[in-house]
Amino acid sequence: MSPDHPHLTLAVCDYPEHVPQGRWADYARQQKALGLSYVRIAEFAWSRMEPRPGEFEWDWLDEAMAAYEAAGLKVVLCTPTATPPAWLIRAHPEILPYDEQGRVREFGSRRHYDFASPIYRQHSRRITRELAERYGQHPAVAGWQTDNEFGCHDTARSYGGASAAAFPGWLEARYGNLEALNEAWGNVFWSMDYDAWQQIKPPNLLVTEVNPSHLLDFYRFSSDNVRDFQAEQVAVLRELSPGRFVTHNFMIFETGFDHYDVAAGLDCVSWDNYPTGMLEFFSGWMDEDFKLRYARTGHPDLIAFNHDLYRGMLRPRSKAAATLTPHSQPLDSQPPTPGFWVMEQQCGQVNWAPFNPLPAAGAVQLWTAQAWAHGADTVSYFRWRAATIAQEVMHSGLLRHDETPDRGYAELETLNLEAMPLGGVPARVALLHDYESLWLYDAQKQSATQSYWAQTFGYYRALRELGQDIDILHPDADLSGYALIVAPALTLMTPERAAHLEAAAQTSRLVFGPRSAYRTASGRTPEDGQPGVLAGLLGAKLMNFDSLRPGLTVRVEGPDHACDVSGWAESYRLQGAEAVYRYLDGPQEGQAAVIRRQNVTVIGAHSQELLLALLASELRAAGLETERLPEGVRVSRRAGCTLLQNWTIQPVRLHGHDLPPVSFVLENEA
Repeated sequence: MSPDHPHLTLAVCDYPEHVPQGRWADYARQQKALGLSYVRIAEFAWSRMEPRPGEFEWDWLDEAMAAYEAAGLKVVLCTPTATPPAWLIRAHPEILPYDEQGRVREFGSRRHYDFASPIYRQHSRRITRELAERYGQHPAVAGWQTDNEFGCHDTARSYGGASAAAFPGWLEARYGNLEALNEAWGNVFWSMDYDAWQQIKPPNLLVTEVNPSHLLDFYRFSSDNVRDFQAEQVAVLRELSPGRFVTHNFMIFETGFDHYDVAAGLDCVSWDNYPTGMLEFFSGWMDEDFKLRYARTGHPDLIAFNHDLYRGMLRPRSKAAATLTPHSQPLDSQPPTPGFWVMEQQCGQVNWAPFNPLPAAGAVQLWTAQAWAHGADTVSYFRWRAATIAQEVMHSGLLRHDETPDRGYAELETLNLEAMPLGGVPARVALLHDYESLWLYDAQKQSATQSYWAQTFGYYRALRELGQDIDILHPDADLSGYALIVAPALTLMTPERAAHLEAAAQTSRLVFGPRSAYRTASGRTPEDGQPGVLAGLLGAKLMNFDSLRPGLTVRVEGPDHACDVSGWAESYRLQGAEAVYRYLDGPQEGQAAVIRRQNVTVIGAHSQELLLALLASELRAAGLETERLPEGVRVSRRAGCTLLQNWTIQPVRLHGHDLPPVSFVLENEA
């Protein structure tokens, strides 16, 4: 929840169980002196809380809590269910998950459980209750974190064991009878009809491509398991620790579950921000030159995308879309949502990416300021002291292994928190994103170089390059109050969602990207062709799509502008829309590539140059000012302040200020 401070606050992830007890009080005093307000603890400590079944050892945690309280620090206490102990796994090996290759994922690291396991769910509730009964009313406890990083290491889905056993029952509850399931999935194709529920298994280890409808429902089932697993913990925490916030630390570009559903029961959302690891590990659609250029800072738009995503995660959905899944909130019609947290902020090198360079001088301050400018109320650094044991000894902390302050520590000492007030982000642009569209898009990409994240990020990056603050929202969120609504890859469409977007078009300009409304709720394509129920709003029908291999391009031309496009090109049969750009060559020569019907535009071709031109035009038409920013230079606004950021290794001049490499300037508009 928003801290009881008028400005950004800082925190740290600490592991008292990893260091001698004699260091705890000194560390806590040092943390407070550095300007930290919170510590997060105990997410991996189950074996020290309950070393044997039913035998609890709380003395160590009591003393750690007392040390933090004495130093004036507040605690975010975690449920330790990301690491079930060996005694539990060996007594109940059926808790273990299965990977997509059908192999059991064994004990010895973390996240080794199946969300659908009824035995594990029982033990999850039990340890949560034991922890909350002891510390739920502790004066130092400000809030709770459930588990840790749902989905990390591809663990949101289990393809055997408990999940495989529960999947048919979930399907029966959803469809009622097999005739309905066979029709929804199109199982007549390749003779895939079922005549008994228990015949249905998870969609893995198949001879060739999986049926996308089968995949979509398995992903929904797995996501529901994550949601329900967490909801059981949250219910216990609400009962035994009222008045404390509950959060979860989500991950970078994670796809394993519907985050909107899972976040719905929380008070605030947090996520784990590792900019250099993000660039190396999670941005597979970016080229090597791009990664080399930002190797020591990460790219500002990759990071900001996640900030904006999690800032909007709890916004309530529109009443008009109430028949859809629970989700999201608009600009002025609702009270502001709680500010999110960065629960784990990189403060030195990481250890888990393909390459792990030291961050540039100034990067930790820049990451912190950017998080604040995009709505974070608290930034928590990972970790206090670099681990001297086990899997993460190569990872940095605020202290080195020898307990001397590391580079990140030094940057925090000079950070002016009072210059970073809390308040809203004045976004007039909404970018729509949902996980079911992501799952369907990536199930049949039609190209080795295309993906949902790549397409969605391309639109986000262009908007940021044009100087815009952006709210990332679920498509069923209340969209009132936005001047421009951009839907880069809204693949899944329902009649209710189409009506919701049609209502939004009465007051806002809308932009859709390629592959819009390609699929229905069951994963099929519309029987009357794409974009199905969205055809009236768009004023067109899809004609063809062209998947372009690297090096293969086509050219488009519009008013006073022509450019090459690559990767993807689709054309339309006009039914009320007008062609803004047409193809100049290739199989679709002469056909419409970009269309517009009144205030609704569809961009059917991939080109960053084309995106920048069209989005700049749409922003101006929506009455919004644009500013073409240099690559690696960004502007963000919050609470009447403007943050000017230089993410490059060269000095730049912006808004009358000289910004050294990897630095920021904060303008107070008051």
